[in-house]
Amino acid sequence: MITRKSRDEIKRMRHAGHIVALVHKKMKEVIEPGISTKELDSIAMGIIKENKAIPTFLGYHGFPGCICASINDEIVHGIPSENTILKEGDIIAVDVGATYGGMVGDSAWSYAVGKISDEKALLMKATEESLFAGIEKMRAGNVLDDISGAIEDVAHKYNMGIVRQYGGHGVGRAMHEDPFLFNYRVGDKTQIKSGYVIAIEPMLNLGGDDVKVLDDDWTVVTKDGKPSAHFEHTVLATDGEPILLTTLME
Repeated sequence: MITRKSRDEIKRMRHAGHIVALVHKKMKEVIEPGISTKELDSIAMGIIKENKAIPTFLGYHGFPGCICASINDEIVHGIPSENTILKEGDIIAVDVGATYGGMVGDSAWSYAVGKISDEKALLMKATEESLFAGIEKMRAGNVLDDISGAIEDVAHKYNMGIVRQYGGHGVGRAMHEDPFLFNYRVGDKTQIKSGYVIAIEPMLNLGGDDVKVLDDDWTVVTKDGKPSAHFEHTVLATDGEPILLTTLME
């Protein structure tokens, strides 16, 4: 069942989203060759804690990190490790959630580590563009397939693979709520209503669509070993413009 969020719930989600945006602001500053993903995790944890929030991901179904740190062919759910050191030319997707006042903010962003290839730069551009194309359709009166189709159209424009087993989701009192949002058309005519909040999160690949899960039972990678990118915002539907809940507050 899809729940509409109250004004108070949205206020708390906005605060949680601000904390998530603070983490991403810091990630942009510190991501460089030589830093470990465990250090990124520790930095994120510090920001979440000092803002009196809870790291949503930590302990979720046993997940051991505060962030998901997914490098190159890793799509989502990469586990932070002191042995995983970023190097020049990598791209890394950092996914982070914060819970404040019982409400969740969830956002992911992909970052270049030093100078990256033109191919990887195009992948990141296409994935970010697909996110904002989807966000534009998050309006009361539209249907979920409008969002999915907008993402799919951008992926096809750039000839990118689409991750099909994972997608966006409702978010609020829990990290994963109804509905599930596909990143390609499936004919879902569920109508979007004012007050719905969805984490829109396209994951696109330089190669094919197929994925597999590594032996750690968490990390999802592309089956062909080609790079993947991941961008996500928590978005509120209104009768007018969609509102991003995971940006910095003024």
